Amino acid sequence: MQASSDAVKRVETPGNPKDGALSALSWGERIGYGAGDVASNLIWTALSMFVSYYYTDVVGLAAGAIGTLFLLARVLDAFVDVAVGAGVDKTRTRWGKARPWLMWMAIPFAIAGVLLFSSPDFGPGGALVYAYVTYLLINVIYSAINIPYGVLSSLMTQDPYQRSLINIVRMVMALVGMIAVSNLTLPLVNAFGGGKGGWTLAFAIFGAVGAILFFVTFLTTRERVTPSVVDKPIPLKRGLPALFRNKYWVMVLLLNTFFYGSQAAMSGINVYYAQYILGDKDLVGLLSTAQLIPMMAVLLLLAPLIKRFGKRNVALIGIVITAVGALIPVLNPASLTLVLVSTIVKAIGMAPVVGTIFAFMADTVDYGEWKTGMRTEGLIFSASSFGGKAGSGLGGAMIGWLLAFGGYVGGETTVSGSASNSIEFIFIYVPFILCLLQFAVLWFYKLDREYPKVLQELQTVKAGRSES
Repeated sequence: MQASSDAVKRVETPGNPKDGALSALSWGERIGYGAGDVASNLIWTALSMFVSYYYTDVVGLAAGAIGTLFLLARVLDAFVDVAVGAGVDKTRTRWGKARPWLMWMAIPFAIAGVLLFSSPDFGPGGALVYAYVTYLLINVIYSAINIPYGVLSSLMTQDPYQRSLINIVRMVMALVGMIAVSNLTLPLVNAFGGGKGGWTLAFAIFGAVGAILFFVTFLTTRERVTPSVVDKPIPLKRGLPALFRNKYWVMVLLLNTFFYGSQAAMSGINVYYAQYILGDKDLVGLLSTAQLIPMMAVLLLLAPLIKRFGKRNVALIGIVITAVGALIPVLNPASLTLVLVSTIVKAIGMAPVVGTIFAFMADTVDYGEWKTGMRTEGLIFSASSFGGKAGSGLGGAMIGWLLAFGGYVGGETTVSGSASNSIEFIFIYVPFILCLLQFAVLWFYKLDREYPKVLQELQTVKAGRSES
């Protein structure tokens, strides 16, 4: 769908204050939106950082079985995410199409997070069944709240720079949630007596705070963007094929998968690396902080760089920096100093991708409408959720499988040489390989350059509809 050149001349310039979808957002709304990512990460970070350790060293499940669980969950996600995305696209309420899902799913998300870390004493077979049920449950509910949360960013504004700003605020606040989980989880577990009961009580606190923050997001945000072409729900049989005509959606789906695979591998292996390579499990908090604080600092400086060089170019540079940082521990894997330097360099490189990845996805919504005449925010953001969870599952599965390949047995004081090699390979080389894949995908992403034309023509069509 393209407007004629004569019609293009009549469009208002992007950013015109007369168009609510292009006006600047207040800091209150930006921060209110970001509160939702603090909420998400109070539970979701635990899935990438601690759930593998919880299953192997607390519950006593085999690492290989856990790796298979993570993979099967991703197969289910392919269906769940599409269903949720289609449901969001069909939602019509007085609160909008995305916001009400935050209100509906906040409490179920908190409860599912607590159940995940509440394995009863059912014996090895029963514990594995419980792990399957609760892990799959949290993934389904996460889809039902995180896809609408992502969609909301595309409905709050259509201005690409405003989208970048709310995405940066979102990710800074997400890091707050990550820092809280990485530094408070083990102390809280120990404070509550350790064991399974300590994990349950710790996540009861995280779940309650998360539910409150999702309600804050619901109350402080607004949906402003309306379709330019078709202002009615798009049937799934039409919307789904249209996704694959949107080449930039496919690229961002792959970028999500590889990026979050790398992030999950780095987060999930930290506790094993701290305990068995560096010799102190409690270093996991230091490693996480060494990653998250520099990332937050770079995110706060990112907006002017994006404004000058564009999202894609800034992200490409970040990927190169991350790849270099991943290889630093090769010099001496047991050196805490080198590991900390590596973690800081990787964090600096990851920040540009963290700060742009959801803005990329929001832009593909407008490109998809321009290309196909159909605006399907829910389906498009289901890719963000599925890509993120597929990547997280890929990273988690690689941890489980590679640990099993190395002969790792949970709960032991020391590990074999082959298990130690597996831990080092996951920590060093898996993120490097996934960085190469991210770079390859993003190299072909050109929407930053094409977006002004896309937005201008969409605004022309919208103006024509309002005049007719």
